[in-house]
Amino acid sequence: MATKKIIAICQSGGQFKTDKDGCLSYKGGDAHAIDIDDQMKFNEFKGEVAEMFNVNADSMSVKYFLPGNRKILISISNDKDLQRMVKFHGDSSIVDIYILIDELVAHEVSNNMPASRSSRTTLSETVVPINTSPTLDVMHDVIDDTIQPMIPIDAPPDGVDDSNQMDMHIDIPIEVSRVLPIESSNDEKRAKGAQQWQNTITGVGQRFNSVHEFRESLRKYAIAHQFAFKYKKNDSHRVTVKCKAEGCLWRIHASRLSTTQLICIKKMHPTHTCEGAVGTTGHQATRSWVASIIKEKLKAYPNYKPKDIVNDIKQEYGIQLNYFQAWRGKEIAREQLQGSYKAAYSQLPFFCEKIMEANPGSLALYTTKEDSSFHRLFLSFHASSHGFQQGCRPLIFLDSIPLKSKYQGTLLAATAADADDGVFPVAFAIVDAESDDNWHWFLLQLQSVLSTSCPITFVAGSEHRLKDSIAEIFEGSFHGYCLRYLTEQLFRDLKGQFSHEIKRLMVEDLYAAAYAAKPEGFQTSLDNIKSISVDAYNWIVQSGPENWANSFFQGTRYNHMTSNFGELFYSWASDADELPITQMVDVIRSKIMELIVARREASDRWVSRLTPSMEEKLSAESRKAHSLQFVLCGSSTYEVCGDTNEVVDLDRWECSCKAWQLTGIPCCHAIAVISGINRSVYDFCSRFFTSEIYRLTYSEAVLPIQYVDAPAAKDSQLLVTVTPPSTRRPPGRPATKRYGSEDVVKRQLQCSRCKGLGHNKSTCKEQS
Repeated sequence: MATKKIIAICQSGGQFKTDKDGCLSYKGGDAHAIDIDDQMKFNEFKGEVAEMFNVNADSMSVKYFLPGNRKILISISNDKDLQRMVKFHGDSSIVDIYILIDELVAHEVSNNMPASRSSRTTLSETVVPINTSPTLDVMHDVIDDTIQPMIPIDAPPDGVDDSNQMDMHIDIPIEVSRVLPIESSNDEKRAKGAQQWQNTITGVGQRFNSVHEFRESLRKYAIAHQFAFKYKKNDSHRVTVKCKAEGCLWRIHASRLSTTQLICIKKMHPTHTCEGAVGTTGHQATRSWVASIIKEKLKAYPNYKPKDIVNDIKQEYGIQLNYFQAWRGKEIAREQLQGSYKAAYSQLPFFCEKIMEANPGSLALYTTKEDSSFHRLFLSFHASSHGFQQGCRPLIFLDSIPLKSKYQGTLLAATAADADDGVFPVAFAIVDAESDDNWHWFLLQLQSVLSTSCPITFVAGSEHRLKDSIAEIFEGSFHGYCLRYLTEQLFRDLKGQFSHEIKRLMVEDLYAAAYAAKPEGFQTSLDNIKSISVDAYNWIVQSGPENWANSFFQGTRYNHMTSNFGELFYSWASDADELPITQMVDVIRSKIMELIVARREASDRWVSRLTPSMEEKLSAESRKAHSLQFVLCGSSTYEVCGDTNEVVDLDRWECSCKAWQLTGIPCCHAIAVISGINRSVYDFCSRFFTSEIYRLTYSEAVLPIQYVDAPAAKDSQLLVTVTPPSTRRPPGRPATKRYGSEDVVKRQLQCSRCKGLGHNKSTCKEQS
């Protein structure tokens, strides 16, 4: 099917005029042309237009006329609206599109538009409820607050496509919230937070530094006195406001003093002749106002929840917000505190340069797409690559976590295990999405910073593309499948209606099969699974046990069976993933820096030859060795007798039980022989477990970035411009829990009365 293409003439900065026949004409302003088609996304179109006119995309509305009808402007606020516009103008090669920005929206629409509900109504005016809800994309804060944004009570956050509710909408505002009626007979019940604003407006002659300051003071005054108002005139020179209540005489007029920027109240009727708060249903609280109120508290408590914001605003100011007003207010306040998400991407070139400047030998590398939007960022500090090569086992865990930031993305991480079995960060990347191509690119960069010829064992997912990339880039290395991912894939593929108890038993048997040192133990566990489900047994046999079972795996994974070994590292990213990208990276950098310093200082106090955790493992094996007997079979071969008879070869550091080879720590059979011939057991432990090698791992430091302002535009002409990725945060609350490696099945509901499954006490049919 052919794609429809059309040229959009985007106009901004002019004014609408109403002709005698009621039609609208647009005069003045600038115009630019842009090619669009029915495949273009609205956010892509909006971003291009915003860049074209050098404005903030969030502060503009996009409108057009239907063919043959110039009396009603139609809003474009989502992908479907844009597609309909192209479809409506399919017979024409050109369409006029009007970009209304900030003050232009308020002034032009209120003074020049025909008498529709949106042309004369502001937030403070009573609006008749309607069943359809316009999308939130067109409901933006106006900088001078001439028209307040009106958000439906049940409106979704950014990203929700509610076009199924309304195929085509005109700007019909919906009441944003209500002021709680407060009994005027009891001043003690007045919201205490608003009391400080009762005298922000004092009367005729009061002066303000700007129109914005006057409007803010007026809004606070209205909140403190519990009434709603509407603008009669509102521009940069004069503001006339009256009480919203019909027939009320309260009004105020302020205008600019000649030759100054000062705004002075010229006229004011200070007395209300209406019922005040009892008769009003709207107020002047905007999302920007909410942001200004909560900003300091959000700074002190970053996890300040929207529901708590709603409760606090209600208690302090007597204003009932809905959840999404609080959520949006928090977003605005967070950006004011943390800086712009968008600007952070533009700082990436300079940021990467400063990282490598402060930490020589590190690699900070970013790439962009053809449209200059962010694609991926790789980072490995010299302290990390040096520590891995000097002191860590040749074992790397690959995993990923989704980011909850405004522009989403995914964090890819490579972690290792230090001598004390603690997580050691090696490298990480932030990519626009988890994909085979991004994993391949990440592994290429990882290979460039790890100049080692030693084969590495990778513990990661079992995806074929990832498997191919590991084999191609790290030739001679091994790929051990992550047991957690393998288990999840098993239940996804089978799609069987297994009970929680059956799933638990299958998971236990699968893990037992993976950890089994000998093929006999592996087969015993698989037979247990076969007795439960033949399909599950066949799936496991065909899943490639040589890549995940100890009894067949050719590499050395030291009994680490899952790729989410680095949970500590992922928690750092989760704690910072709502920050702008440069700040998020710097938080992770500071965490790595603190980790290295803390572990280096702790290891300086160790007196044992092995690290503490390895000393414990060695002691546990030594206690089991006391009752064992052994006999010499050859020059270095011994038979050890106990519950089972095992053969120990000291020259090859092997035991037929396989435990020594799997862990790097001598098993009880080997310890019985070593102690019996008066040798030191420490001489037969892997060097990767010594305190000395641990200190070497943390011998280098991660240094802070000497961050200064990015170079001015004239000095940064050679720098690549980086814009945010096209992905945006989806609707709904992001997931906050990361399941552990063995928590692969959710707990089934169990009744506390009858102990039965599938129901709780309140729905139990047994009599109490």
